[in-house]
Amino acid sequence: MFDKLTSTHRLILFFVVAIVFFTIYDRFVVRPQVEAKALQAQVLEAERQDTIESGTTTTATTPAFQAPASSATASAPAPISAASGKVIATVTTAISRIEIDELGRIRQVSLSGKVFEGENSEAQTLFDPTHTRALEIRFADRTLNDAAFKIAYSASASSINASLSPAPLVLTQQLDGVTVTKSLVFYPDGHYDLTASAQGGGEFYITPGFHPNAASDPMTVQGALTQTATGVIETIADGDAKGGEHFEGAKMVSAFDRYYATLFYNYQTPINVTFLKQGDGDPLAFVRVSSEIKLGGYVGPKYVAVLESIDPQLGGAVEYGFFTFLSKPLFVVLEWIYSLVPNWGFAIVIFTVLVKIVLFPLSHKGMVSMAKLKDLAPKMKELQEKYKDDKQKLQIHMMELYKKHGANPLGGCLPLILQIPIFFAIYRVLLNAIELKGAEWLYIGDLSLRDPFFALPLLMGATMYLQQRITPSNFTDPMQEKLFKWLPVIFTAFFLMFPAGLVLYWLVNNIVSIAQQWFVNRHMEKIKLSHKEENNEKN
Repeated sequence: MFDKLTSTHRLILFFVVAIVFFTIYDRFVVRPQVEAKALQAQVLEAERQDTIESGTTTTATTPAFQAPASSATASAPAPISAASGKVIATVTTAISRIEIDELGRIRQVSLSGKVFEGENSEAQTLFDPTHTRALEIRFADRTLNDAAFKIAYSASASSINASLSPAPLVLTQQLDGVTVTKSLVFYPDGHYDLTASAQGGGEFYITPGFHPNAASDPMTVQGALTQTATGVIETIADGDAKGGEHFEGAKMVSAFDRYYATLFYNYQTPINVTFLKQGDGDPLAFVRVSSEIKLGGYVGPKYVAVLESIDPQLGGAVEYGFFTFLSKPLFVVLEWIYSLVPNWGFAIVIFTVLVKIVLFPLSHKGMVSMAKLKDLAPKMKELQEKYKDDKQKLQIHMMELYKKHGANPLGGCLPLILQIPIFFAIYRVLLNAIELKGAEWLYIGDLSLRDPFFALPLLMGATMYLQQRITPSNFTDPMQEKLFKWLPVIFTAFFLMFPAGLVLYWLVNNIVSIAQQWFVNRHMEKIKLSHKEENNEKN
């Protein structure tokens, strides 16, 4: 049966099989791993709290920090990130509450605002307490590094308010003959200026921390990325880090999950970034410092407008995966529409219609080709029966038939293939855009979550069925036809749990496709009628 499938049908079947595979993989492989990590984090946090309450400390160490090949320094071990939990300073910004621990690191960030609240109205926290924290320093000198993780920092203030205007905070650590200073200025939007120095301490490394663990999703990329000296974004996803990846003269380094990021940047003075491998291949970035460094930093949600208001080049911190080169301009268009129609749901509707209009020339060619192939289906079946034992003659006569009637066997498939990158680019935009988080549309309270009443997926399935009914097909095998009639049901089942914004896009896409197909069908009927009248006149 499958050897008789057309290219278009093979492509659709491929998508179905891929969706089934990834759904099963997510349910039985990815999710159990995520749940196991979450449970492990809860256990470690409980142990850490018990340690703090009992007044004891731990000195367990992680594998040694391996200096990059360009450095002649030795490696230095570092205690685990959960070894210290005491908060010595808190920073309040317009969007967050930032806790600084006794080792001068960002212990936790809690986001403000209803859009970030959980089901029980609790504030959204960004970091797993067992992971390496932002602003952690590791020295190349092993002895100095050991001391740095045993001596607490002092803070210039225990609490500062940067919710309306910038506010400074100075963190100081006194080691044996070395003074470590982190001078920070926090801003209302969550970004900060950092000057870090260790006078007399030699070379050290400072990290923006392990990526937030607040919005993990198996269908999105999370890990770390670097904006290189040439402006190219290099991404290392979780599980892909080998350790020792090094980027000289970088401009920005970010650790991110689906919606949030912690990052360092300097677009005036290049920085040198080195990655360590954590766990099963998760990347952890460090910036190498000779004695002092000035950096910009940010920790919070990846709103493109916010990042670009800090620095226009920081838009590169938003990663859409393989189709980023297409996703970024598409998001710019979507954001522009939102500026005119300040509702993300209606912006998606208008955006989808515009995309379909732009792609209509391609869609039209494919639809016309499918209509011609449908008309030729009886003749094609006759040829298949006549030359079923001679494949070579069958191919020759089939090509003659296509040529005579101006039909292209790839005409329905090629336009679809050309549209696939655009579909995936839009899919990535709607899946990764935090702008949709908390965005309301009609009865839907959050376009980044599933439709609570499943109305959009059901309507999407119904429109897909209607689109099938009016789309010309050239099935020659009844089993093939029955198989593809089940596609609306299969897709509906998968889309039940998809973000409402993505399902809305697909629904509107189907509705516009139906309108376009109806237009093409009417156009083809007029052509047939015209040809019939011409033949009657000749006769």
